[in-house]
Amino acid sequence: MFWTKPKYSKKQVNRAGSIIKLDNPDPDEKKWAEDVLTNWRSSHSYPINTFQGILRYKLKNIDLNALVAQRLKRSQSIIGKLRRFDSMQLARMQDIGGLRAVVETIDKVRYLEESYLNSNFKHELVGQKDYLQSPKSTGYRGIHLVYKYKNDKTPEYDGLQLELQIRTKLQHTWATAVETMGTFLNHALKASEGPEEWLNFFALTSSAFAHIEQCPPVPYYEVFSQKETFKTVVEQARKLDVVNKLQAFSVATNKISSDNQAGSYHLIVLNVQEKTVDIHSYGKKRLDKANAEYTEIERRISDGQPLQVVLVSTGSIDSLKRAYPNYFLDTHEFINQIMMIENY
Repeated sequence: MFWTKPKYSKKQVNRAGSIIKLDNPDPDEKKWAEDVLTNWRSSHSYPINTFQGILRYKLKNIDLNALVAQRLKRSQSIIGKLRRFDSMQLARMQDIGGLRAVVETIDKVRYLEESYLNSNFKHELVGQKDYLQSPKSTGYRGIHLVYKYKNDKTPEYDGLQLELQIRTKLQHTWATAVETMGTFLNHALKASEGPEEWLNFFALTSSAFAHIEQCPPVPYYEVFSQKETFKTVVEQARKLDVVNKLQAFSVATNKISSDNQAGSYHLIVLNVQEKTVDIHSYGKKRLDKANAEYTEIERRISDGQPLQVVLVSTGSIDSLKRAYPNYFLDTHEFINQIMMIENY
């Protein structure tokens, strides 16, 4: 099958990154930089596909019901990251190609992590973050492993970096709610941008979830007992009317449309204003078309259209909805957890 290969030097990739993060770049330079970004991002598809096979194999002995998904990072997220970190270079960005494993329990997270760290893996581990033992102040929790791809048979991909995220279903539920609320507040809450009351609420709620999973609480909230944390979550949820807001965001089933094409790759397009979702599926032989359409929709977004888009790979459409519920505005699991805390 056809796989995109990198056709620009890392120096050119970094130059493209410097251009696309500008507010008003030269139109011709912007077009060149977008073409470079499209190729650079698309070239991560082959290494990700290889890693997904390894991940699924490892999970057979750990959690047969685990969710596995892969995605290419959205250009909006890439540009946002370049702007937030002055020293960040596009060719060094570690999570353009991302894999996610969602398992049932903390123990299973640790088993999978150890399976990678204790194996004779030919790819080079270049980054390791334990956000379970040391949660981010935002409330984000999970395990991140970053690898540099190495393969003598396909040296053109050597050096491309991939990030593996391992999290529990409860952590996945929290992250979904953060992204969904961020969509409607029009703020990147997961990047610590947005109204303070919402940032504090999600950090607090994550600390409550950490208590449930018997993990270290989120910084600042470690001074509160589980009972105090739960009580404060309930108070803040009522103050912000969290449950009603999230329920109102849900997309009606009849507003989710699919082209019903078989395929391993899915382009999810969320219309924020209309609360509709379109799913376009592609077989492996049409991956280049998927990437081209991904870029085209992102151009429409940059022109002001109220859309969100991501190109992902999962199994069935059902697993797609479970792996990326934020694109379907589905936060019912988070709402259930809030109600459980209220009844504690």
